[in-house]
Amino acid sequence: MKIVIDTNVLLSALFSKNGTSHKLLTWILDKHKQNHQILVVSNTLVIEYQAVFTRNENLLKCKTNKQEILKFIDDICLISQPQKINFIWRPFLKDSADDMVLETAFNAGAEYIITYNIKDFSNIENSFDIKICTAKDFLIIMGVLK
Repeated sequence: MKIVIDTNVLLSALFSKNGTSHKLLTWILDKHKQNHQILVVSNTLVIEYQAVFTRNENLLKCKTNKQEILKFIDDICLISQPQKINFIWRPFLKDSADDMVLETAFNAGAEYIITYNIKDFSNIENSFDIKICTAKDFLIIMGVLK
């Protein structure tokens, strides 16, 4: 199984260690320790993560600094499968940042995009064989949450 995580889900995991986004990251790390590399990232997606996570307002909300955020992103990359983008679908969605998530998922053959902006990806399931869900819904599907 392969999944792609939208920026808003990872940012939420940085904001709170008690939420489902953080539980999702813990689950992914556990899978990685079992030699299951399910998280997929692309260069464009990692650049998006860096740009959003290192904004001053996000650094303040996370109560951390840029170096710690960059280390977090490095750690995400270490447990992820890198994906080269061979097919570009722009513009397909209203937000070009969402297009980057779609392109990564499509090129990787991912089964899931995990996002909190479900409506922004509303036409994906009809056009591609990729399921769109929140972190909570994904963890329920995986049997981690009830």
